[in-house]
Amino acid sequence: MGKLLENYSKKIISDAGVLVPRNSVARTPKEAVEKAHEIGYPVVLKALVPVGKRGKAGAIKFASNPEETVERTQELLAMTVSHFPVDKVLVEEKIAIAKEWYLSIAIDKTAQAPVIIASLDGGVDVETLSREHPEKVLTRHIDPILGMADFEAKEIWSELGLNGKLLTLATQTLVRLVRVFLEKDATILEINPLVVTEGGEVMAAASVMSIDDSAMYRHPELASMVQLGSERTWRPQTELEKQMVEVNEADPYRGTARYTEMDGGDIGFLCGGGGGSLLSFDALVAFGGKPANYSEVGGNPPERKVYGITKGILSKPGVRGLFVAHNITNNTQVDVMAKGVVQALQDLGKDPHTFPVVVREAGVNDEAAKEIFTAAGVEYFGDEASITEAAKRMVERIKGLPAIEGGN
Repeated sequence: MGKLLENYSKKIISDAGVLVPRNSVARTPKEAVEKAHEIGYPVVLKALVPVGKRGKAGAIKFASNPEETVERTQELLAMTVSHFPVDKVLVEEKIAIAKEWYLSIAIDKTAQAPVIIASLDGGVDVETLSREHPEKVLTRHIDPILGMADFEAKEIWSELGLNGKLLTLATQTLVRLVRVFLEKDATILEINPLVVTEGGEVMAAASVMSIDDSAMYRHPELASMVQLGSERTWRPQTELEKQMVEVNEADPYRGTARYTEMDGGDIGFLCGGGGGSLLSFDALVAFGGKPANYSEVGGNPPERKVYGITKGILSKPGVRGLFVAHNITNNTQVDVMAKGVVQALQDLGKDPHTFPVVVREAGVNDEAAKEIFTAAGVEYFGDEASITEAAKRMVERIKGLPAIEGGN
C-alpha cells in the first residue's frame, strides 16, 4: 500500500469539496516564513512525514510571527520522527476550534468491506477510546459497490447526537469522504480531528491517507503523490527497496515479490512467503549466518519478476552468496523460479562454484527446476532435505569463503 503525505491527502479531499485549512509546503525556514506570510499568522508547522501521532512526538509546533516561524521550522527540520528524517514542513493556518471529532474509513478485512469509525470525541487515541468508552464510538460498513447515501451518513451522525446545521454539514463531509475513499481505491482515510470551527464550519484539521498499490494503474493522477510499498515500511525506503517495489509493480497481476534491506549481512535471501520464509530466516541466523535482506516471493510470480528481485538482492554491496527456499506445500512453479534466479546469476557474473548458492525447493515442476539449477552449478536440495538443513549448508559455505581483507 502507498502512503500519501498530508499535503497531498488534503488536496485530494479538498478537491472533493471537504474543507481543509489553507496550507503550503516549505523546505527551509526562509520558505516557511514566506508561506506563513501568504497564509497569515498564526500558523501551525507540521513535520511532513508519513507517520501518525506527530503531536505526541513534538513534531507539530505553532508560530505567531516570522521569528518564531524560523525557530520552530529549524527545530522540525532537525528532527527524526519514527525513523523518518524531516526534510519538509507543512505550513498551515491555525484555525479556531470549537469541537473536535474523529472520523476514519478503512478496510475491514474480516467483512471484506470498507468500514466507517466515527466519534464526537476527536483528537484522541481512538483505540483507547473504543476500549474504555465503546458507547462513544460508532462503526458502520459501507457497500463497496453502492457507496453511501446521504441518509445513511445522516443516520451515523444523528446516532452520535448531532442535529441541526452541524448534522447537515457533517453528513455532507462524510458523503464526500466516502466518495474519495472509493473512487481513489484508498485503504485508509483518517481525519483526526475533524473539527467544528468557531465560525460553525466542519473542517478536516488533519488527514492520513493510503492508496492500494495494485489499483494505481487506474490513478495516473496520483503517481507523483503515492510512495508505492510504503504501507509496510517503518522507516524511509532505501533506493534499492524503491527499485524492488517497481519490480513488483511491473507485473501487478501475478505473484508478489517483497524486499526489505537489512544493515550489513552477506547472505542474499529469497524465500517463499509466510511461515516458510520466517523459518528460513531464523534458521540462517541460528547457524550464525547474516542475511543481507528479507525477501518473500509468493503467488506464483512470473520469470521476469523472479529475475528482477534476484538481481536486486544480488546487487547489494557485501552480498557473498544466495539462499533460495520454499515450503513443500506452495503453488509456485519452481522451474519458473529456477529460470529467473539462474538468469540473474549469469547476467551479474555470479559463478555458483565461487559464489555460494544453496537452493531448497519443492513443489510444482520441481524436477525441471532441479535440472535447471544443477546445470548452472547451483547446490540443490529437494523435499528430501528440510529448510533447516539447507540453511545450515548455506552458512557452512559462506563461512568457507576466504576472509574479506580488512574484515573481522
